[in-house]
Amino acid sequence: MFKHVLIPTDGSELATQAVDKGIALAAGMGAEVTVVIVTEPFRILSADSMQVESTRGSYDADAARQAERILQAARDKAAAAGVPARTHHKWHDSPSEAIIDTALAEGCDLIAMASHGRRGMAALVMGSQATKILTHSKIPVLVYR
Repeated sequence: MFKHVLIPTDGSELATQAVDKGIALAAGMGAEVTVVIVTEPFRILSADSMQVESTRGSYDADAARQAERILQAARDKAAAAGVPARTHHKWHDSPSEAIIDTALAEGCDLIAMASHGRRGMAALVMGSQATKILTHSKIPVLVYR
C-alpha cells in the first residue's frame, strides 16, 4: 500500500519504539523509510537544558553528534530488517514544519511517528508535534502511542 514511510524521531524511548514499528511496517509492505531528526537552533534564552549549559558552538556540535548516533541506530535497524533507508538531520525552529517539508521533499506517502502524549499544562505550553503534523499534513499520519 505505502511505498515510502517517513519516521521522525527525537531519540526518546517512545520515538525509538516508533522507529522500530515504522521499520517493521515498511518491511511488511516492501516500502523504504526515511528517518529524520529535527534540532531546534541554539537560543540564548531557552528551557532546553542542553542549550542552557552550552555555547552555540558546543550546542551545535553536541546536537549533531547526538543526531548522528540516533540516525545511525535507525540505519542499522533498517539494514537488519532489509529495508532501504535514508536519514536526515534538519535544523529548524518548527520541528513539525520540518517533518512535513521533509516528507514532501522525499516523496513519502506516510508519516509514522510517536505521540508523546503531553497532557494538561505541558500540552498547552509546549504543544504536540504530533498534533501539529496531524493538523497540517496532507500525507497520511500513523501515530504510535
